[in-house]
Amino acid sequence: QVQLVESGGGLVQFGGSLRLSCAASGSIFRMNTMGWYRQAPGKERELVAAMSRGGVTNYADSVKGRFTISTDNAKNTVYLQMNSLKPEDTAVYCCNAAGLTGAYRSFESWGQGTQVTVSS
Repeated sequence: QVQLVESGGGLVQFGGSLRLSCAASGSIFRMNTMGWYRQAPGKERELVAAMSRGGVTNYADSVKGRFTISTDNAKNTVYLQMNSLKPEDTAVYCCNAAGLTGAYRSFESWGQGTQVTVSS
């Protein structure tokens, strides 16, 4: 199975920066999308940023201009560079990946999540 391992979360001050990393491992024939979701207490899970195989990106309006998603296709790794962090960015961030493990078999995997806390 495809497994995702996240790193880079932690506690930062208002206006600070963090870079999250998520490495996918397992039998991956083709990666179609990789992205990041987050969920704060009392809030619904939301898409933060995602990138398709063709390089098309999608960002939540609340993070546009502050966050940047990038991928290293050779390593099946996705990154989320987070700048100008605000307390409202505090949430558990989860990595997501979807694609094919074979020509006729799809997959979708989630990481366990990493806590990002922004102090004021």
